Amino acid sequence: MNRLPSGLYRPGGSFIHRLDAAAKILCLFLLLAAVVSTTTPAGYGAWVLFLAVLIRLAGVGFREALGPAARLKWFFILILLMNLCFYGPEQAWVRIWIFQPSPAGLMQGLHVAARVFLLLVMSNVLMISTEPLAVTAALERLLSPLRFIGVPVDLTAMILSAAIQFIPALLEETDSIRRAQTARGARFDSPRLLEKGKAVLPLLVPVFLAAFQRADELSLAMEARGYRTDVRRSRKSYPPFKAADWLALGLCAAGAAVFIAVR
Repeated sequence: MNRLPSGLYRPGGSFIHRLDAAAKILCLFLLLAAVVSTTTPAGYGAWVLFLAVLIRLAGVGFREALGPAARLKWFFILILLMNLCFYGPEQAWVRIWIFQPSPAGLMQGLHVAARVFLLLVMSNVLMISTEPLAVTAALERLLSPLRFIGVPVDLTAMILSAAIQFIPALLEETDSIRRAQTARGARFDSPRLLEKGKAVLPLLVPVFLAAFQRADELSLAMEARGYRTDVRRSRKSYPPFKAADWLALGLCAAGAAVFIAVR
């Protein structure tokens, strides 16, 4: 009951914790480009080894790092089935109404599921090892060139950061509501799809109400602390990247270039 949900910041002194938040976000985008370029089993095997090293460098447990992806197993199954039944119909094994499973669809589904899994794990490691305020400042720093075309960068960064931090909070709220409804007789673990669907539908309304309540409380807290959107705010000066930040960026850029070159 005392274990925090995955996705929340964990204080620590690991190598990943000490990196600049902006550098970590840039590294994440470089790694995502490399993930999209991966198409071979050997490439995915290399990614598994990389994730193991990354999780160790972040100083978190494997269960904690893989938690968000593990909770989305039905989402991955849906991705696999959608691609299996509707991708590459010209090579279909069998045709049943609109469903045309094919080997090309199976491979495409495996590729998409693997890429989404890698994305979720790396994003979770980023959020676990980076303070929320540092994420907001890094987003504002990276989006600052958009000020020249009139984009409210500070508001955009604040909204993105708040949305990211709401994800684990809503997961915790959902788990609490699910436990309460299970105690009242709801069957979330029923093997019957119809019965499980009937149990999930009443879960959506309390979760949405809790989300709106948390958003309202957050806005009141920000106003009480003097946050204003109609006044000119001072600009924060950001420290330059350190040697470790440039090293991480260089390694990620080199790795992404290798993956893209040998795709």
